[in-house]
Amino acid sequence: MRIALDAMGGDFAPGPIVAGAVEAVRELADIVVTLVGDRERIEAELSKHGDIPHDRLPIVHASQVVGMEEKPVEALRKKRDNSISVCWKLIAGGDVKAVVSAGNTGAMVASALFNAKMFLPGVRRPGIAAIFPSHKGPIVLIDVGANMNPKAEDLYQYGVMGAVYAEQILGVSDATIGLMNVGSEEEKGTELTRATHLLYQRSPLCDRFVGNVEGRDIHDGHARVIVCEGFVGNVVLKAGEGAVEFLFAELKKELGPIIAQLPPETAQTLVKGLGGLKARYEYQEFGGGPLLGIRGACIICHGSSGARAIKNAVRVAATMAEDRVGERIIRWLGETSSDRSGTEAG
Repeated sequence: MRIALDAMGGDFAPGPIVAGAVEAVRELADIVVTLVGDRERIEAELSKHGDIPHDRLPIVHASQVVGMEEKPVEALRKKRDNSISVCWKLIAGGDVKAVVSAGNTGAMVASALFNAKMFLPGVRRPGIAAIFPSHKGPIVLIDVGANMNPKAEDLYQYGVMGAVYAEQILGVSDATIGLMNVGSEEEKGTELTRATHLLYQRSPLCDRFVGNVEGRDIHDGHARVIVCEGFVGNVVLKAGEGAVEFLFAELKKELGPIIAQLPPETAQTLVKGLGGLKARYEYQEFGGGPLLGIRGACIICHGSSGARAIKNAVRVAATMAEDRVGERIIRWLGETSSDRSGTEAG
């Protein structure tokens, strides 16, 4: 399995990106990670890792980088030889089966949108998914930033994509689908959410659709896939990340003096338990969010991703490609679209 990794993407690239690639090829059999970016800088980082399988870490040079703060479309047009675009060219040309980047999210999405051939047949707009923990296991929130002005049809398709990902990659059985809204009642929300609600009710997915889901209900797991527009999803994702960091910082401050007075074995058990709890909320476990609706596989990582997150992103990208998630999305869209009534898509 060949995967293109944007070695220049991320707040601290290329160091932790290259380190993650090295960990991936050491731990995962039959994986080839093509490192895309400044050859000289990548080689310098590789030299820090001793004896490595260089044949499984080939380099494709890219002379430019899209900065994290740059305007995506403008940067892509001015910097034609940027590492993100080169990654997409590799997957579009069939040289790799997946692409991973911790770089500029807008540029990652825009670069895919520029090439209509990257869309799966029947997909209107790709969406970024994020994984959240719940009482019933992991759930999928989609979209978290790819599409800020969706139509009801887009949110319907996100439900299909999210359900396929939940079942194929996360092992969820018969994933239920909910719609992010400000209340549980059908008439609540915007014109978009009301149209989407009606679309689901009249679709072949009506038995999976559990209705509206409020923000406070995300973690109860009643809906294993929650769909929303990209603006709302991104706010929920970032608010959740901030809340977790704040909570555990406060717990450390409050419990630190207490733990220091406990017997060593008890203290160690408590710290380990808290660490395991925090790990359930951290993006490093899944590496990042999949961009669903495109050919092959794509994982968009957090800008501050370390080696562990990158390694896991490579792992998930390989699993997505091997399990042919895209093929199942195409099949589901075909089956559910052909049977739907002519509801206005919004």
